[in-house]
Amino acid sequence: MLRPANAWAEVTGGDALGRGNQPALCWWLPERAREQHAYRLRTDDGFDSGRVDSPAQSFVRLPVFDRSRRCAAAQVKVWTDLGESEWSDPVRLEAGLLEEADWQAQWIGVAEEWRPQTAAEGPDGAGGFLGVNGSQEADRSQGGDGSQGVDRPRPAYWLRTTFDVPPFSQARLYVTALGLYEAFIDGGRVGDIELAPGYTQYLARVQYQAYDVTPLLAPGRRVLAVLLADGWYRGRVGLPRSVDQYGRDVALRAQLEVRTGRGWQVVAASDPGWRTAPSHIVAADLIAGQREDHRRLEPSVHDASAGDPSWRPAVPRDGAVAVVRSVAPPVRRIQEIRPVAVRLVRGGTAFVADFGQNFSGWVRLSHPGPAGTMLTLSHGEWLDGEGDLTTAHLDVDLPVVPEPLPLGQVDGVVSAGDGGVFEPRFTTHGFRYVRVEGHPGPLRPGDITGVVVHCDLRRLGWFGCSDERVNRLHEAVVWSLRSNVCDIPTDCPQRERAGWTGDWQVFAPTAAYLYDVLAFTRKWLGDVALDQRADGCVANMSPCPPAEGFDGPLGGLHGSAGWGDAVVSVPWDLYQAYGDASLLREMWDPMTAWVRFAAAAAAGGRHPDRAAARPQPADLERYLWDTGFHWGEWLEPGAVITDFPAFAGTDKSETATAYLHRSAATVARIAEVLGLPEEQRCRYQVIADGARAAWQAEFIRPDGTLAVATQASHVRALAFGLVPEVFRAAVAERLVELIGRAGGHLATGFLSTGCLLPVLADCGYLSTAYELLRQDTPPSWLAMVDRGATTMWEEWEGVDDRGAPHGSLNHYSKGAVATFLHRYVAGLRPTEPGYRSFEVRPQPGGGITWATTRHVSPYGPIEVSWRLAGASMELDVLVPGGTTATVFLPGEAPRPVSPGRYRWTGSAPVA
Repeated sequence: MLRPANAWAEVTGGDALGRGNQPALCWWLPERAREQHAYRLRTDDGFDSGRVDSPAQSFVRLPVFDRSRRCAAAQVKVWTDLGESEWSDPVRLEAGLLEEADWQAQWIGVAEEWRPQTAAEGPDGAGGFLGVNGSQEADRSQGGDGSQGVDRPRPAYWLRTTFDVPPFSQARLYVTALGLYEAFIDGGRVGDIELAPGYTQYLARVQYQAYDVTPLLAPGRRVLAVLLADGWYRGRVGLPRSVDQYGRDVALRAQLEVRTGRGWQVVAASDPGWRTAPSHIVAADLIAGQREDHRRLEPSVHDASAGDPSWRPAVPRDGAVAVVRSVAPPVRRIQEIRPVAVRLVRGGTAFVADFGQNFSGWVRLSHPGPAGTMLTLSHGEWLDGEGDLTTAHLDVDLPVVPEPLPLGQVDGVVSAGDGGVFEPRFTTHGFRYVRVEGHPGPLRPGDITGVVVHCDLRRLGWFGCSDERVNRLHEAVVWSLRSNVCDIPTDCPQRERAGWTGDWQVFAPTAAYLYDVLAFTRKWLGDVALDQRADGCVANMSPCPPAEGFDGPLGGLHGSAGWGDAVVSVPWDLYQAYGDASLLREMWDPMTAWVRFAAAAAAGGRHPDRAAARPQPADLERYLWDTGFHWGEWLEPGAVITDFPAFAGTDKSETATAYLHRSAATVARIAEVLGLPEEQRCRYQVIADGARAAWQAEFIRPDGTLAVATQASHVRALAFGLVPEVFRAAVAERLVELIGRAGGHLATGFLSTGCLLPVLADCGYLSTAYELLRQDTPPSWLAMVDRGATTMWEEWEGVDDRGAPHGSLNHYSKGAVATFLHRYVAGLRPTEPGYRSFEVRPQPGGGITWATTRHVSPYGPIEVSWRLAGASMELDVLVPGGTTATVFLPGEAPRPVSPGRYRWTGSAPVA
């Protein structure tokens, strides 16, 4: 009997609100097994599928977790070419509270009374944060309804109850909040999840978490205390930093249950009988930062026998929002980093700690000084010429905001003098450097620790090669991804932290290779669907805050091609990466609504310039999308927007029509995958064909040249299959000519950069692709690396030749180049969804003499490693059970390969 090598569960299925989710099992075949003939699933509470003749071994649903609190261990056995296996190790699964009726807990909150803060309540002596220049930063943001927001930082509150616990065998805490929470039982922290309950479209849903608190609980009188802070719900959010966007009052819902001989019993549930009080956290905001006064720490909060008449009753709150179980991995503290250097600055009055790596999280500071010491910690990505922290490049000063907005990212603590520890967990920062002001010194590297915080995603992909600078580039891509998966896929971890759809649209394939982002993205796509307008228009970002929504001052900027298309391309890209078609089913309505919106926008109007030049529209113009606002290629090298209204009015139909074609064609393919009626596929294929014909008529001249003479237009035309076969070679040649005219540099922007090198390689210009990869003067990837980048930059010259920073230094979109490293340099690419079949086709060049990659597919690890040795190439490949591969050695016929480990030696390719 053979034991299956591995089995694990994913949460799949359900609607956009996350209700009715079902677990699905995935497993690897036993070692040396090549193919599966059948499987059998069982749970230890009675479910048994019996033998199922099928090769399926990924995302096989367990339909029995359909009632609240059901807990069972699932196992699988398989029949393969080696025979029948043993049962796998069990995977424990548990359903939470599936129905609103399962909740006895009420929504409760705090009766807040605002008052001016005293000098003792803030490190700056005035109740505000010390900014990077020592100035007070007041909250001047507007509320989500357009009204003025609060003008002072808000504290975190304690909400507390005591209760009696009978003898029990198991205990569970179910908890959620409108805001952020941390829960404690008798002073012991519940779980290790950070920034719970996470960020969702609060106008429609909020997540809850379920914790096994059996080890924290004992029979007798106990106390449950919860810290509650603003978080995304009412704190500063997005580009305009507006507050109170989803509501003005934070709220908590918590329910503690124990299992006795009579079943599950609720022993504590939030209600107005709970007591509340301000905590030692006197201000907490995700963007502005967190401030604590450790002299206010009260250990009696966790003492069930203690009482304090100053605590006030909780107040009931309206909880008219769906409460759903999260399907995504939670945010956790993932890694700790020690500074590589700590230096004195500002004439010896402050310290700057350099962690050597740009990342997202916070710092933990030990020994904050004698009682009453006020420390200010400012976080940023770069240093000025004096070696001091600078953050001016991250201040928001754009045409779409009414006034410049300071970065924030400033924490503070007043020491209690007991050698305590300061670790702010209700805020996050994007930074490499921290300036500490007010510390009596010395500040040693061992006194300050960087805490890396992001979703606890499973690593799937690795890459290495003989060029160390390329390796550093790949590592910068990985760190950029890690910095921007803090519950949602963000554009940057410091300035906006918004879930821009366009960023994930271009980067999702790269992300899916490096980490398991399926459940993470499934959760985010649920918010994309909730944010979608009734006519199918997709918001620029999700969750979309009201101040930046359709009805706000920025409402006219939504529905951009390349951004809204994420609703189609991201589910498709993840299906290709993992083979889970259920995500396509979940997103069918949102993706088809988007394509219909874009097609209607194309048919419903004409750009003024086109109407003036050609008063009588051509027949195909009904598929030419030249209306509405579009970000376009965005951030092409040297493109500086000085007149935003003029930019908004520019005709971007070349880009928009190309995306209309690609999305409509993708939806037609998805209809086939899902087995939908033929009329569904044909409906969207007609749109795809019409958009392609309109694009060709408008943007291809009779001689085959393109009317828009940019690198981006040529890349997009080739990548999206817009160019007739007869013209492809000439268009590719013209692309190479444009690169030459740019001095051997790329000139692509946001949307097409990730496709540039693959297009060149596929069109026979591999050497040009490698020249761009290894170009080390800007604009280029290695120029970033040579100038000290440890994450990808928003702008190609994020740090100029004078050492001055510009824009965000932690944006992952340009990191889509890593897919070229995986698929072309190392040579691994899928040919069936989920790598059920794949190609191994290394394409060496650029002086690289060896490369290796490893990817953990749903079927098991795949490994590819090659090395040039004189006139020969050595190639090693690992093919997991249940898959097949086709291996291409230079000058030889393709080799079909079954599961196993192989080594070949062939002729080295000619560069």
